[in-house]
Amino acid sequence: MSKAKCIMVQGTMSGAGKSLLCAALCRIFAQDGYRVAPFKSQNMALNSFVTRDGLEMGRAQVVQAQAAGIEPDVRMNPILLKPSSDVGSQVIVNGEVRGQMSAAAYFKMKRALIPEILSAYNSLAETVDIIVIEGAGSPAEINLKADDIVNMGLARLVDAPVLLAGDIDRGGVFAQLYGTVALLEPEERARIKGLLINKFRGDVEILRPGLAMLEEKTQLPVLGVVPYLKVDIEDEDSLSTRLDAGKTVHPLDAAILRLPHISNFTDFMPLEQHPLLGVRYVQNTRQLGTPDLIILPGTKNTVDDLLWLRQSGLEAALLKLAANGTPVLGVCGGYQMLGETLADPEGTESGTAQTVRGLGLLPTRTVFTGQKHRTQDTAAVTAAPFAGAALTGYQIHTGRTEVQGVPFCTLADGTPEGCVQDNVFGTYLHGLFDTGALTEKLVALLCRRKGIAPDSAALIPMEQYRQQQFDLLADGVRGALDLDAVYAAMGLKNPRRNAQ
Repeated sequence: MSKAKCIMVQGTMSGAGKSLLCAALCRIFAQDGYRVAPFKSQNMALNSFVTRDGLEMGRAQVVQAQAAGIEPDVRMNPILLKPSSDVGSQVIVNGEVRGQMSAAAYFKMKRALIPEILSAYNSLAETVDIIVIEGAGSPAEINLKADDIVNMGLARLVDAPVLLAGDIDRGGVFAQLYGTVALLEPEERARIKGLLINKFRGDVEILRPGLAMLEEKTQLPVLGVVPYLKVDIEDEDSLSTRLDAGKTVHPLDAAILRLPHISNFTDFMPLEQHPLLGVRYVQNTRQLGTPDLIILPGTKNTVDDLLWLRQSGLEAALLKLAANGTPVLGVCGGYQMLGETLADPEGTESGTAQTVRGLGLLPTRTVFTGQKHRTQDTAAVTAAPFAGAALTGYQIHTGRTEVQGVPFCTLADGTPEGCVQDNVFGTYLHGLFDTGALTEKLVALLCRRKGIAPDSAALIPMEQYRQQQFDLLADGVRGALDLDAVYAAMGLKNPRRNAQ
């Protein structure tokens, strides 16, 4: 094909499951022999990724690309908004920072980005057979529809057929779907080829009367009731239920500080797979308790989140635990916090020119500038007791850190990276646990400290585990959808039906 077919998934609200449904469709179409790519014109999330060519894109489209079996490409997410406050975001266009904008300023200029959105989409469409497009929020946000570039506005621009998904797990799914359809303009309703009910638990036969009435009232077919699938796939943002996980019964307890602007918490998914390690997110000193490991994750606003740690009492609790020997790991913004000072002379990080005291656990000093460092990296840990662990990952941060102590690892080009002092470790490298090598050495350290024997069971490599979860997701969605109708909406025939 010279130009891709497309299908778009919109939702009745944020969190309706659009991202996972798109990942499932990417996997299904790839399994059926098509070259497929994801696309989302505008994404708002703090979980981001650096492509091979050093450009930044949203994590959801990275996951969808992995489900499709292709390398992530910034064309899949031309606009990324990274919230830095309740009313402002960093605006990233085609992988490069365009600036910091208030919500009002961005809404005034976003239609000017349409040419760049269409350029990315059309370029991508020349390389694949099918594009799976993800909407954002709801198409029925009537205060925003006039300048929409991500839901029906985008569907019109690329002539996309639409599947509308509602979340039955939150309740009121019939009202969600009916109300959304009712608020659309006639030409927008005409784009919807079917309704999806997502996250269903129970006997689908009980739904049948409601489905029939919904079809009658909307004059649209229900193309699937997708069950609540227990798959472990990386989450997009802070709406993730993963962050609400409390303490579980495991021999080892890892506490991750849930910072107000937490980002890239997907770094720690591999830790959750270890049978000895319980991973939880904490927001106050009562929740923190006395864990075996404390992790400071990445953040979009290091300075403000450091001040929050100080005000909440978590800084004092962390320092006391660290003084008693509890291992502390900081990643990216968390690593910056562990140092002696954080200087923001131009206010590029926090919006205010200032220098703040760090936690003082590492001999480092960080100075923030407007320049963002974005690279994919491989490294080998050189610091005891993790020496020899091979790492793959990426860096994505503002700020340059001067290190006076022992480095954590060495990058492939020989550059020292990160810092270690006693039981405190810091690194800029996201994805540091993906290979499994550091996980095993970390768990071995925690076991020695606690006097228990490490588990001899071999961990599944993260990439293998990820692919297994994509297959489980695709199987669950394939069994629930009318794929003949989905393919027909794109002007294609179901290849599996043809093979029968």
